[in-house]
Amino acid sequence: MPRHVARPSLATVAVRVGVSTATVSNSFNRPEKVSDTVRSKVLAEAARQGYAGPDPAARQLSRGGRTDTLGLLLTEELPLAFTDPAAVAFLQGLAASCQGAGQNLLLISATSNSDASDAVRAAVVDGFVVYAVRADDPHLQRILDRRLPTVLVDTPAPTDAVDWVGPDDRAGARELAEVLIEQGHRRIGAITAGLRGARYSGPAEHRSSADLPASIHGSRIQGLRDALGAAGLDDLPIEERPENTHAAGADALHALMDRRPDLTAVCVLMDVMAIGALAAARDRGLDIPGDLTVTGYDDIPQAAAAGLTTVSQPLTDKGRIAGELYLSRRAGGPSRRRVLPTHVKVRSSSGPPRC
Repeated sequence: MPRHVARPSLATVAVRVGVSTATVSNSFNRPEKVSDTVRSKVLAEAARQGYAGPDPAARQLSRGGRTDTLGLLLTEELPLAFTDPAAVAFLQGLAASCQGAGQNLLLISATSNSDASDAVRAAVVDGFVVYAVRADDPHLQRILDRRLPTVLVDTPAPTDAVDWVGPDDRAGARELAEVLIEQGHRRIGAITAGLRGARYSGPAEHRSSADLPASIHGSRIQGLRDALGAAGLDDLPIEERPENTHAAGADALHALMDRRPDLTAVCVLMDVMAIGALAAARDRGLDIPGDLTVTGYDDIPQAAAAGLTTVSQPLTDKGRIAGELYLSRRAGGPSRRRVLPTHVKVRSSSGPPRC
């Protein structure tokens, strides 16, 4: 008969350390009531067992109760998230799924780094949706440690124990570069945001494909390199900025063209930045697309108005499907993966190079 292994808990940690369950609880929630020595032993044993600490929902709800609240972890600072039309469209889809099921949404920013007030660990929720954070983000690991129903969106999955939904960003970027190569472009550059996961501005082409982070930005860069490599091209200058804004896209376009004026096409891997880059290119007196092709990624509503060639993905449907995956999750069931379609929409910002 297989040996039963107790699920990590206050009690299992307390037994191993030789203290009371109250001492274990205080070590997590009221550290001033526990000596540093005892707290260190408790936290070390909790980490060894994979115990993330007392669950706030369990403390505040009656036995068997639910919060009817879904936690949403966002990659951006919350004010910036609401300026990104791609994120807003995703939120609309997710909110529609939640409203139909009587669920509330609790928004949490991945940029919050307060150890004293850990928003992820303290969130009183039944589960999480994680939107577009890096696979190595510490907030994501805290969510996985809580062992609640979780859906990852865009974020490369570090585990097969959770559901996932998103496009194949590498394939989408590869198709985009293939379109440009077919148009005759051979000197192609890229602009991206958040590739390094830090407040970095500057060139980023020195990073090899193996060194790219597990993120949507890294996947899109890999897709461009795939297509260029297949065409016998190995030159992809990259300019990076920390934020996905019009101003950042404009600044990156100027910097990239200053050091590589020979480029005939620039793939801006987020539409908001791409619209800023378009304006900057025209400010430089460049004809679009005769002197320079500029493309985007996401197909936000503003992309069509700007005539932006871009990779289209179903932004609102992505949010809706994330909500449906969360709401239909069954304990002990297999993880599910939904790969969404992408396709290149060719508009007036792209065309054959003049030379």
